[in-house]
Amino acid sequence: MNDASRRLFLSGSTILGADLLLGACKSSSAGAPRGGKPDDNEKGEEAEVTATEDLMREHGVLRRALVIFRESSVRLRADAGAVPAAALQKAAMLFRSFGEDYHERKLEEAYIFPAVKKAGGPAAPYADILLAQHNRGRELTDYLLAATQGPKIGANAPALAKVLEDFARMYESHTAIEDTVIFPAWKKTMSPKELDEMGDRFEDIERATFGKDGFDDAVDKIAAIEAALGLSDLAQFTAPAPPKT
Repeated sequence: MNDASRRLFLSGSTILGADLLLGACKSSSAGAPRGGKPDDNEKGEEAEVTATEDLMREHGVLRRALVIFRESSVRLRADAGAVPAAALQKAAMLFRSFGEDYHERKLEEAYIFPAVKKAGGPAAPYADILLAQHNRGRELTDYLLAATQGPKIGANAPALAKVLEDFARMYESHTAIEDTVIFPAWKKTMSPKELDEMGDRFEDIERATFGKDGFDDAVDKIAAIEAALGLSDLAQFTAPAPPKT
């Protein structure tokens, strides 16, 4: 074999070897489990949501409703006509269907509070207080739904503003305790396998309740309500600069 032929042969072998190595890497990557890197999920499938993450992101929807209630309370005290009754009623209806009837009754009260109480420890006494607040919240929601049935909010604006303010105050503290005390304590009552199974069970309950992804639907609804009330722009909630000392 002359020098030219030898160089041609070696060049072709190098290219072939690189192709084989690249192919092996692609095959290995395709069979790898999904992780935190963007390329790990080539088919665009979403990573599985854990049970505790699911609970906390549902709280995110409810917290957005609390912002609506708190801002509406301020506006009602300034001008009762500044808050459209229909938008406020939709917020109360969403809190009832997604928060009270689903998140509270079917998840927290059915699975989380009983397990935390049974386990004992510092988190256990909170369960009864949180349940009492669920029941009070339902009474307040009944009032909100009744007070916003008409086309406009009239003479009951001061009372409605107080209920909205009390509702937001209670649930802001309520959800904070659940996120930082109750959910971590509940997670400790299960093995990783049991927690994974609970996530699947919660997903089944969600789809059985709403007939679809209830979280995505709730996010769309709360965004539409925020838009109707002029609360969509996050920048408006940026605090002003503090006074100079």
